[in-house]
Parts: sequence; structure tokens; C-alpha cells
Amino acid sequence: MRTINLNHVALHVTDVERSIAFYRDALGLEVLPRPAFDFPGAWFRVGTDQELHLIGDRELDVHSGHRGTHIAIQVEDLDAWDAHLSKELEKHGASRVPRKTRPDGAQQSFLIDPDGHWVELCELPKAK
Repeated sequence: MRTINLNHVALHVTDVERSIAFYRDALGLEVLPRPAFDFPGAWFRVGTDQELHLIGDRELDVHSGHRGTHIAIQVEDLDAWDAHLSKELEKHGASRVPRKTRPDGAQQSFLIDPDGHWVELCELPKAK
């Protein structure tokens, strides 16, 4: 017995169409086909093998934070991402906090999606 991979992370959202626009347009995630469940949602590809699943009809408050529940996506060129997001976040009802540097040198940009879920964009330090 062994684990193989992290298959997906699911986020519960209030407005699936609004969240699709944010994750597709602001974060550039590819929308994937989704089985015909009896509840609203959407699936996205993250990287090569992982997925983000949105599940609609959220009614409870989101409890998320950069030191608590959040998802992290590794990116290249965080400066370019910051420039892109400065134009996109307000359009989608999202926000962010100032960039941070982890003790290992990784750069982190934390976004807050339209539902209040925290999303970290992380650029790892270059190998020496």
C-alpha cells in the first residue's frame, strides 16, 4: 500500500460562476470536464496532475487564513503574477495582502478569493 499523489482540493463556494471566473481568469487555471453531479461545481487543472474542485451552495462562513486553512500553488515569476493580479483581483471581488518571504527564501503572495478562501502563490528560491 502506498499513496500516489494529491489528487484534488475542494473549496465550498457560494457562487460557482463568480468563482469560475476568478480561478480561470485571474489565476489562469484550465477548466476541466466535470461529471454530472446533482449539485453545482467546477473542476480545474492545477499544474500537471492536481485539480481544484469547486462545490457550490455554500451557506456557512469560510474560516481561512495564511497561517490556517489555505491552498498554495507554486508559480514561476511572482513579479509577473503580482503585476497581472493588480489588474485582475478587483474585477473578481478578490484581494491580497503584501508579499512575504519565508525563512527558507521562498516568496509568497496571499490572495483572498471572492468567498474568503486564502490562496498562496509561492515561488521557491532558486537552487544554488
